[in-house]
Amino acid sequence: MTEPTPAGAGAAGRTGGEVERAGRDGGAAPARRSLLPAPGQGFGVTFAQMFKKVTTEQYPEVPKVTKPRYHGRHVLNRHPDGLEKCVGCELCAWACPADAIYVEGGDNTEDARYSPGERYGAVYQINYLRCIFCGLCIEACPTRSLTMSNDFELADDDRQSLIYTKEQLMAPLLPGMEAPPHAMRLGDDEKAYYVREPEAGSAAEPVTVERA
Repeated sequence: MTEPTPAGAGAAGRTGGEVERAGRDGGAAPARRSLLPAPGQGFGVTFAQMFKKVTTEQYPEVPKVTKPRYHGRHVLNRHPDGLEKCVGCELCAWACPADAIYVEGGDNTEDARYSPGERYGAVYQINYLRCIFCGLCIEACPTRSLTMSNDFELADDDRQSLIYTKEQLMAPLLPGMEAPPHAMRLGDDEKAYYVREPEAGSAAEPVTVERA
């Protein structure tokens, strides 16, 4: 029967509890990749940076150009007739890992219709003090209502102003759009909005296959 190794024995015991390094007790030392001494290698990195061209950005006088897929401020999109794409399902709030989104759904009526569905986002808020711009909310949105823009200038000295409301997040009205509430103009039901061939020059996204 093998006896347990007493405390302090082995490599850790021989070195006073420290991890034994390579090269001790006759072991082979690691091979160096450079003939320069270690301080010379360190100063070499410093001097190499001194002669490189410095890139100066004239911000904010010259706005910074971001990548096309940059995750910036959110936008709540509209249908071509102006109705809101948000149906108040709250899936974006459930998907947010930082709990930065708050949604309250409301019921549409024939006298006050804000979206093609039965419900719409009556209250929509995003707390940019919590948002980590991961994009999980836009992937969870079933109607492509919530997307992310290239706007990154969100700094402010007031914490309350960094909680964006629905009015601040809604996309602007384009030509041919009317601010809701108003009746549906693209069809008589939701299918005419979410499953249809887009008209020529329409801002609608091309959806040609009906989802299950």
